[in-house]
Amino acid sequence: MNVERVRELLLALPDVVETQQWGDNLVFWVGDKAIGGKMFCVLNLGAVGQKVISYAAGAERYSELLEREGLFPAPYMARIYWVAVERWGALRDSEWREELQGAYTLTREKLPPKVKRVLEMPKKEQQRLIKEGRAKKAAKAK
Repeated sequence: MNVERVRELLLALPDVVETQQWGDNLVFWVGDKAIGGKMFCVLNLGAVGQKVISYAAGAERYSELLEREGLFPAPYMARIYWVAVERWGALRDSEWREELQGAYTLTREKLPPKVKRVLEMPKKEQQRLIKEGRAKKAAKAK
């Protein structure tokens, strides 16, 4: 597995949005954050001596995953059961697909009902609400 293959896998999932934040990090969200979407995976593009990826593992899988070599509690996110992985070879490709699909599903299931309703709307209506949400955030920032 590598960054491009992970991006391809994640962006193929329904309603996934990618942003670049915190320097060289790609953040993947279920739903746009302007409508209350939640992040489920962070790819570290500048991973020199750092973790290459962090993702939502969930309470049930968290302890089991931490027993594996190369997987650690994710900085700042361990309290909500995120794991960090230090190298792509720590998991087989099939395991990566399973883990990342699981992170997506877990996060989507925990979305508030209001956000789930927006994701069920036609794409044109979603885009209108996202635009309005971004405008509200920009106005607040001023």
